[in-house]
Amino acid sequence: MEPVNFALIALLMALAAALYSSVGHGGASAYLAIMALFALPIAAMRPTALALNLLVAGFGTVRYVRAGQFNLRLFLAFAVAATPFAYLGGTIEVPPEVYRPLVGVVLFCAALRLLWKPRVMAERPVRPPPLWISIPAGAALGLLAGLTGTGGGIFLSPLILLLGWEKPRATSGVAAAFILANSTAGLAGNVASLGNVPTQMPLLLAAVGAGALVGVWLGVRRLPQSALLQLLGLVLAVAGAKLLFT
Repeated sequence: MEPVNFALIALLMALAAALYSSVGHGGASAYLAIMALFALPIAAMRPTALALNLLVAGFGTVRYVRAGQFNLRLFLAFAVAATPFAYLGGTIEVPPEVYRPLVGVVLFCAALRLLWKPRVMAERPVRPPPLWISIPAGAALGLLAGLTGTGGGIFLSPLILLLGWEKPRATSGVAAAFILANSTAGLAGNVASLGNVPTQMPLLLAAVGAGALVGVWLGVRRLPQSALLQLLGLVLAVAGAKLLFT
């Protein structure tokens, strides 16, 4: 990889980590988008995204748990099925001709999530989800996480908020822990592909870790992020199109 390209990739990933970690997400969809835009090898994308996701989601989980913004019961309602399915998804070898359109669709969905912000009534009463919804939803998101190298949190958060299962701040805490669990399981299942990660992986981890620390420190309330997240949504859409149509 050319030094200039690598430096730009590291900078973009650090910025993405800062934005995503400020709302309790790991940023895997952004890392996948950046790698797709710079035409990194398909074989390297999934393990790299999972490893970076693991670091950022770990920071976020610690932050929200220590702040008391974490609902263990809600987390378990989804994670109990998500974690084994994330491992299963990580063990499946996905051919490039399948992986590219699959990730392209995931990036488009993630872009829509960033571009469309549902209005949340923060003061409305919350209720736990029925298990007949949370178990299959967790399994589906876990499998998707393992197959693609994402954590599933960007899809879990709007589901929780729209259906009134938790307040916004605690939702971010649940999403961070959910991403951490899925990324750990997916990477464990995908361990055979770790030899494909870029040789500069330690430097990428350092850049993303620095971005995550900034995002965790800023937090949801301190960062005027709406416009930036919408811009990131456009980047994800472009990367999704690149994977689908090139």
